[in-house]
Amino acid sequence: MGKITVFVADDHAMLRAGFKLLIDNQPDMEVKGESGDAALLLREVLSANPMVLTLDWSMPGGNQVQLIGELAKKSPNIRVLVVTMHDDPAFARLALAAGAAGFLSKGAADSELIKAIRMVAEGGMYAHAPRARHVEPDSGTKRKLENLSAREREVLAQVSKGHTNQAIADQLFLSVKTVESYRARLMGKLGFKSRAELTRFALDTGVISSETSGISE
Repeated sequence: MGKITVFVADDHAMLRAGFKLLIDNQPDMEVKGESGDAALLLREVLSANPMVLTLDWSMPGGNQVQLIGELAKKSPNIRVLVVTMHDDPAFARLALAAGAAGFLSKGAADSELIKAIRMVAEGGMYAHAPRARHVEPDSGTKRKLENLSAREREVLAQVSKGHTNQAIADQLFLSVKTVESYRARLMGKLGFKSRAELTRFALDTGVISSETSGISE
């Protein structure tokens, strides 16, 4: 595997410079582009085609939920790591539900940024935020979870972690076609239309957690 290529998006030039210096000093990473302009960001990222986009959640003039969705449609291989001043767990849940592969508070140590980039580049998910107070799912959400078979829950967990159909098939000793059928069945049973909705459901119900998903809170 070659170097992990990274695109840095933040409206603060000094922060971009700091990120670039930190990332380029890693032997297995390089910054492939940077931007502080939310209006041009999608086009610039698609042109650079990095492995990982570090995305400031609060860039003025940007709709990050929409951007993450557009990237997922046009270049699903680009993994998004949201880096933000907001350390509220609710923002982490929102970012992951939108389709981001990771969430990192700007208050985290430099080593956490490098760890997060490596994790999402390898296909995992990463979240670093204060641990949220547990909120019990409502009765409707509980019923949806109870209606899933054990195998459906396993597939749900793997899908929510961002794994490909092939990776899930290998992990669960199933054919890719069978995994595709399980994904379609999950969407139908739960009434969802996207992986973002599946991820939000998995987080809300505890199907994936810091202990089982590699997500660090």
